[in-house]
Amino acid sequence: MTQMPASASSGDVPGMGRRQFMNLLTFGSVTGVALGALYPVVNYFIPPKAAGSGGGTAAKDELGNPVTANGWLGSHKEGDRSLVQGLKGDPTYLIVEGDDAIGSYGINAICTHLGCVVPWNSGQNKFICPCHGSQYDATGKVVRGPAPLSLALAHVSVENDNVFLSQWTETDFRNGDKPWWV
Repeated sequence: MTQMPASASSGDVPGMGRRQFMNLLTFGSVTGVALGALYPVVNYFIPPKAAGSGGGTAAKDELGNPVTANGWLGSHKEGDRSLVQGLKGDPTYLIVEGDDAIGSYGINAICTHLGCVVPWNSGQNKFICPCHGSQYDATGKVVRGPAPLSLALAHVSVENDNVFLSQWTETDFRNGDKPWWV
């Protein structure tokens, strides 16, 4: 009686051939290298999370140092509107509401007309865009065009003396509309 080869017996699954094994090994190696190379690229586009329970982005001064509430209030007086680096790196005004209080909202300084940085004019008590003359009141609401929309808002919170900015998603208190910047 002659014996049948093991692969020819009924019900057996043939083993993986050498060529299939090498193709699988090559595909796995190339995929691993590609994913390893893409990880830092993808990670670059994901913004870092701030340390703190409320999340948000740490406000930074003109030198890139984190802003602390005590330090900010020590050098800025009531009614002051000064710029910090805010969400997505945009310049954002922090508002000092008293000797020991930073406002609960910040105002993005990017003009809604052409994207110029809008300076605060303390003499006229409003923001005036140097590019085409758009004007915004003390809360950032547009009062004179050509800017079509009010300045964007951000929440400001203080945790352990650090100042954080987070996305404003609620109704815009200045006009009662949904925020256009979300």
